[in-house]
Amino acid sequence: QERMPQTPLFAAMFDSSSYNRNLYQSKEDNCGGLSYHDNNLLSGSLEALIQHLVPNVDYYPDRTYIFTFLLSSRLFMHPYELMAKVCHLCIEQQRLTEPGLDKNWNQKIAPKILQLLTEWTETFPYDFRDERMMRNLKELAQRIASGDEMYRKNVQQLLQNLIRKLATVSQYEEVLAKIDATSTDRLTVLKTKPQSIQRDIITVCSDPYALAQQLTQIELERLNYIGPEEFVQAFVQKDPLDNDKSCYGDQKKTRNLEAYVEWFNRLSYLVATEICMPVKKKHRARVIEYFIDVARECFNIGNFNSLMAIISGMNMSPVSRLKKTWAKVKTAKFDILEHQMDPSSNFYNYRTALRGAAQRSLTAHSNREKIVIPFFSLLIKDIYFLNEGCANRLPNGHVNFEKFWELAKQVSEFMTWKQVECPFERDRKILQYLLTVPVFSDDALYLASYESESPENHIEKDRWKMLR
Repeated sequence: QERMPQTPLFAAMFDSSSYNRNLYQSKEDNCGGLSYHDNNLLSGSLEALIQHLVPNVDYYPDRTYIFTFLLSSRLFMHPYELMAKVCHLCIEQQRLTEPGLDKNWNQKIAPKILQLLTEWTETFPYDFRDERMMRNLKELAQRIASGDEMYRKNVQQLLQNLIRKLATVSQYEEVLAKIDATSTDRLTVLKTKPQSIQRDIITVCSDPYALAQQLTQIELERLNYIGPEEFVQAFVQKDPLDNDKSCYGDQKKTRNLEAYVEWFNRLSYLVATEICMPVKKKHRARVIEYFIDVARECFNIGNFNSLMAIISGMNMSPVSRLKKTWAKVKTAKFDILEHQMDPSSNFYNYRTALRGAAQRSLTAHSNREKIVIPFFSLLIKDIYFLNEGCANRLPNGHVNFEKFWELAKQVSEFMTWKQVECPFERDRKILQYLLTVPVFSDDALYLASYESESPENHIEKDRWKMLR
């Protein structure tokens, strides 16, 4: 049996040279509803694209094609509908063979179908949280396994890996729910007796470098659980050629992307809370300087998401209005960071730094040098604008595949980054604090801020009166 080529790293998969070259083995130009230019697939009917996904005796689809089509097809149909069509095509092919050649055919095609299923279950495991998907997968796998003892083992392995992956996700979601519950409980205590349980971050972790490492720990864990399809699901609209209800009415199987965005907001509010809480000006200034050091270390690590959350916490108005406190801070370092994350020219400085980190990651010798944690909401925005800026279908009703190559290129870069193992030791005490310590609401922040440095103008005075 010839070994199927294994899925390479995502970066290699979309590197620009292989990206345009020999994408299609043994499929001639503009055949069966697919349009090519210079060997690149530009568009095709949905049916032809599905056909192009299914291997046959002398053809296996290109890896980049599999990823791109599985990622984007959900804009047009449910994954379980695609799975049903793939199964149907595989079975139909088997029926077309002459009765005597069954065993022979099975040996040629089974490893290819198995490889396709492996790629699907490894890259988009969350699709299989749907009963209908699982049923189809098992049925097709069963057919392959029944033909040959050798494939039975492979099929079992595939199903075990998938089930293990889905179990891990469920555990992670339970942990997130617990964390949310803990911080809500503590917040109630905080509102009733403010000083009783509140420690501050510097007593929990006096070393800004250690804090930056634990933040990176949280970032990498949460990134790792985001499925590539969540980017596409975030902005699915109804497909104009589909008379059925919107594609995603019942399809949201995961919330990892939202949980990650919530973490960013939590970190910003945590920073603002820690700064506004101390009664003494000198303490507040010390907390600001501490966070500037944490942010700088995040920048050096390549953790741009925590860096941006810290900066946005410091820029919240309850914090930025503390003029007397800021007067005591050496702000030169903060100015450099702000400059790095300056939003002007579409975040030009940050994008340059991100490219540098991505380059470093490609040639890295250690996990530490591999870390690239992008400023996440900007990444989502980029993908969103790419999606908004181009139509999914061409005037002739064909799927605009050029757009989906671009989409897949952006998402696949993220896929490389999310697979990095965190090189730092976990510190349970610090992690516990970062994830569950209660943080102030907007009102509570303003209240603490006005009590630290009294209101300066009518608007602030009125607001303070109202809050009290």
